[in-house]
Amino acid sequence: MANIVAIVGRPNVGKSTLFNRLVEQRKAIEDNLSGVTRDRHYGHAQWSGKFFSVIDTGGYVTGSEDIFEAEIRKQVILAIEEADVILFVVDCHDGLTDLDKEFAQQLRGTKKPILIVANKADNLDQTFMANEFYALGISEFEVFPIAAVSGSGTGELLDEMIKQFEDEGVEDPDKDVPKISILGRPNVGKSSYLNALLGKERSIVTDEAGTTRDAIHTRYQLFGQDFIITDTAGIRKKAKVKEDIEFYSVMRSLRTLEESDVVIVMVDATRGLESQDINLISLAIKNNKGIMIMVNKWDLIEKDHKTMNKIKEDMMDRLGENKWIPIIFTSVTEKQRILQAIELAVKVFENKTRRIPTSKLNDVLGAEIAKYPPPAWKGKYIKIKYVTQLPTKNPVFAFFCNLPQYIKSPYTRFLENRLRENFDFEGVPVKIVYKSK
Repeated sequence: MANIVAIVGRPNVGKSTLFNRLVEQRKAIEDNLSGVTRDRHYGHAQWSGKFFSVIDTGGYVTGSEDIFEAEIRKQVILAIEEADVILFVVDCHDGLTDLDKEFAQQLRGTKKPILIVANKADNLDQTFMANEFYALGISEFEVFPIAAVSGSGTGELLDEMIKQFEDEGVEDPDKDVPKISILGRPNVGKSSYLNALLGKERSIVTDEAGTTRDAIHTRYQLFGQDFIITDTAGIRKKAKVKEDIEFYSVMRSLRTLEESDVVIVMVDATRGLESQDINLISLAIKNNKGIMIMVNKWDLIEKDHKTMNKIKEDMMDRLGENKWIPIIFTSVTEKQRILQAIELAVKVFENKTRRIPTSKLNDVLGAEIAKYPPPAWKGKYIKIKYVTQLPTKNPVFAFFCNLPQYIKSPYTRFLENRLRENFDFEGVPVKIVYKSK
């Protein structure tokens, strides 16, 4: 059973700083500007042999001018419903505010353990100020003064928190689960797609570009298969990124790409495959990730029976040598081919982890090499003796031959094409190496 802890409170009290402290990574974006965190953000942690998941949430507020206010409140309430223990974070510098009292009323109906965390208790005076939060009257526990930035006081908080767990929890609930990330330019429909798959509002969706800031991880199951889908912030050209928050959002998105098994590059059908999309694809290939292209907003295109093939051909031309990347056309708003898209992503993952027996490789490729052997170099004949797949996370094939240094790239492309024709490696970069035998 997973132990789940939700970190909640009004804006700018240090929830994301505490989240990063607990998961021991800078996963959530921290900034002095209030309202940076919007969606629920998950991480895993452990303390004294007990494992738990942590949910960071946006600041709970009412009556503000923030267009995301209502959506953030929904995310906070969902986190409270999901959690086993609630950490209600308040600010020793500001003291007890009306917004703290209002949010306390929201929590009063829950029967779950609530620990009041008085953050920014940086010195003895601030620690003493934490006593005023007993006036909230919603917790049977003592108030815990901490400084999330330095970690001061977090040990006592964690000691009490883990007493509320019924069991030791799961060390890494995401281990060996395929990780699929959705990347693309801002406002192409990444968050809408995640919400459509889940049938609930996991990510906040608005018409404003840049709504998603953190990378939003979600466990998902389809046809008995578990995997993790990650919604990411939209990635623009570096020259257009002006704010620090957007810069860190982009960094989180790129880190998510590096941690993924399969990358869904989502493209706006009305704009086509742009240079920034090509850059993302190149980065995914460089990191040996499974890749697919999801052309969204297909419902906005005026089309006939030839339109899809024409657009696909144009995209293939832009992809150059990487024509092995599959393309699917979807409309998230119309729920058109959204399940087929995730099925394709799972198929790409299966292709990425496929192992071909050495005997089968040599039977198939031996015949191909016999028909078209490597060209001789300066009168020297190159003989490929056998081929085997190396025990790596990505498909890497070692060809053993007498003169590996003389095999040129055109023949390597020939071998790669034969591998792809005879074995299904759609959506997966294939690497070929030569070894002396």
